[in-house]
Amino acid sequence: MDNSKTNATRAIAITTVLTLFVTGFEIFMAYTHYKQGMNFIDIASYVTSNRYFYYLILIAANMILLPGAVLLFRENGISLKDEIFEKKSIGKDILTGIIALALSGIAALLQTLVYKGQTDLAFKAGSPSIGITVMGVIALTLVSGIVKEILFRGLAKVFCGPVMGEMCALILFNVMFTMLDWYNFGFSFILGLICIWAYKKTGHLIAPMIAHGGINFIALVYWIVVTG
Repeated sequence: MDNSKTNATRAIAITTVLTLFVTGFEIFMAYTHYKQGMNFIDIASYVTSNRYFYYLILIAANMILLPGAVLLFRENGISLKDEIFEKKSIGKDILTGIIALALSGIAALLQTLVYKGQTDLAFKAGSPSIGITVMGVIALTLVSGIVKEILFRGLAKVFCGPVMGEMCALILFNVMFTMLDWYNFGFSFILGLICIWAYKKTGHLIAPMIAHGGINFIALVYWIVVTG
């Protein structure tokens, strides 16, 4: 029996639940801080106003849904480890990941221009504590960089690609990926396209994981430096 459509449905369900839950939480966080005179960029700045709570939700949501993705790979006899990396191509894959990280950095610099539209009503982040920094590394570098690539790139290519076409599936999941990070005003869509390129070029998830986790880590370090 061909389980392709069932697998695709399960893959879409996993990422849809993650997207809707986290996006809903982010919208709630943003709009509960609304004040008269705020523009949309100001409102969006409050998504991460409570970093501890934000990181906790991000970690919990991804880790709760990860087992469903792992089970999907296992039930279909597909090695998730081999989808992430293989020894024979690890050097090339890492190099591609570094190139993708550099491209992501350029996109991130351009994206900072958006924040020039903030007013004095926007959230002003202070210097993070050691605890918040550690949680940030876990949530943004490890969970987002690794788990979200499995969910938004791996599931799309492996399980939805055979049903709707690989590129169509990757773009569909990238739209959900962008919705989840709506408050960065489209940067995630560009980051997703870079990750898709790295994934398709290497055939392994380690390349987009390096780009995604790496740019998040750099952003965290930048935050510490400018507020320190």
